Amino acid sequence: MTTPLTLTSFGHACVNLRHAGGSLVIDPGAYGDLTALESADAVLVTHDHVDHVAAEPLVVALARRPRLEVWVPDDVVDLLVGAGAPLERLHRVAAGDTFAAAGLDVEVLGEWHAVVHPDVPRAHNVAYLVAGTVLHPGDSFTAPASGRAVRVLLAPVAGPWLKISETIDYVRAVGAQTVVPIHDAVLSDAGRQLVDRLVSGLGHAGDYRRLATGEHLILD
Repeated sequence: MTTPLTLTSFGHACVNLRHAGGSLVIDPGAYGDLTALESADAVLVTHDHVDHVAAEPLVVALARRPRLEVWVPDDVVDLLVGAGAPLERLHRVAAGDTFAAAGLDVEVLGEWHAVVHPDVPRAHNVAYLVAGTVLHPGDSFTAPASGRAVRVLLAPVAGPWLKISETIDYVRAVGAQTVVPIHDAVLSDAGRQLVDRLVSGLGHAGDYRRLATGEHLILD
């Protein structure tokens, strides 16, 4: 990175990455603080579940911000167009794609949502590696190629599709310098304390940083 990157939590799976060249929001869903969209220059969505993409507020943001562009998997294109989004402002993504959004390089990884139950159809889910630095996996345990360093892993810690031992193993496998827990709206305060203790103690010996909504992490 040539300029500092500021990572801000907007609750659950929604984060903002801001630098001198723009503002990038990932997964502005119904469980997060959607004021994140008010200053967004670009939005990335991992998959079509409502806690990762709130369709109507995103369509409103597109109407209010004429330069806002959105990168999404195929399923989310259909969802947003159905809600009134202009197709020309939506960009389809799949594993292996690379592009620039809000002045930041983005690499698309993975393809599938983690298994909830064998009887539940799996959704398409991509992960985003932003600026070669921050990995957002959505609802998956997608990791970069072996040996690829990640500075910040946004690690899901709660949901119907995971158990905490899987998160611990995922954190160990990625080996990021800093782990920021996400995807925790279903947890009580006691539950957050429990997963923080387990993931930080068993999964990560480095910097484990829980960010409250609105709290920043500056990456120089």
